[in-house]
Amino acid sequence: MYGYREPLRVDEVPVPEPAPDEILLKVAAAGMCRSDYQLLDGYFKGPFPVDLPYVPGHEVAGRVAGLGSGVPTTVDYSEGDMVVVNPSWGDGTCRQCREGNEQLCSGNGRWVGFGPPGGFAEYMVVEYRHAIPVSEEAAKAPELLAPMTDAGMTPYRGMRKLRDAGKLGAGRTAAVTGIGGLGSYAVQYAKLLGGGATVVALARKDSKLDVAKENGADHGINVKDKSAEAIQDELERLTGRRTLDAILDCVGSDASISMGFDLLGPEGALAAVGLMSQRVEHRQFPFVGMEQSYFGSFWGNHLDLVEVLSLAEAGLVKHNVTKVKLDDINKNLEALGHGDVVGRRVIVFE
Repeated sequence: MYGYREPLRVDEVPVPEPAPDEILLKVAAAGMCRSDYQLLDGYFKGPFPVDLPYVPGHEVAGRVAGLGSGVPTTVDYSEGDMVVVNPSWGDGTCRQCREGNEQLCSGNGRWVGFGPPGGFAEYMVVEYRHAIPVSEEAAKAPELLAPMTDAGMTPYRGMRKLRDAGKLGAGRTAAVTGIGGLGSYAVQYAKLLGGGATVVALARKDSKLDVAKENGADHGINVKDKSAEAIQDELERLTGRRTLDAILDCVGSDASISMGFDLLGPEGALAAVGLMSQRVEHRQFPFVGMEQSYFGSFWGNHLDLVEVLSLAEAGLVKHNVTKVKLDDINKNLEALGHGDVVGRRVIVFE
């Protein structure tokens, strides 16, 4: 990356030297996220400034190619082992870090692909404590491992927030808005964590709704150019109810959030994991008068990633992954930016 709103360039760069507490990773696969497109587009220029030229890429799996001099001998991997990179590196001193939520670090936190150089390269360095080893069976498909670090983990945390708030369960209706990289996993978590809740997918393309239903959604509604009342009519036809108890929004636009608020029933909750708009607005009285809730949910912590990797290895998670080449990175990022990608496109190096 040589500048904002410029295409990425494929260059030869030196293989990085690991610091004492780092490992050298030979990247096997790197997922492509809409956040990568937004990084190039300047969305994160304020919160995540990077020194140019810069290598992005935050969804990474690869094999250990070298160990820094300070890496303890007690770590449970060695050279040649496949590991998955937890992308959130907190400073370890703030309250959030000490509680295990390093992705929320209020001190000197760092996020791979938005500060430390990322995985759109054949080699990268990683703090050893953020490398999670996987079985050799799982290592056979690194293109399925890399997306779990964001597309797989982020909606899992958001859905857990809804579950822990008591918004899921039998007799309730939960919706997932936006069936892209995150949403294709989110509908599966709605079934896995939902306790019998009816799951509805909301998207603007029928092809995406087809994927959602293949992944376990009970119903799908194409919301393109539809009013909230028209969507409620469709909800009532499909579920017998006009409102939703829980929504996981994987879009994060002002239109999607506003639509979600209009569809929530009394005591309903919306958890947002998508990031598109800079701000959203909603009428105050329905929000207060019906005791609705709005949760932000950012990425996930180390244990969230371990859990989704375990679910995937147990065969409980379906992937919608397309393997692509590094040379084709720009056209794939453009497709992401335009919302044309269903599931995850993953750069493979092996």
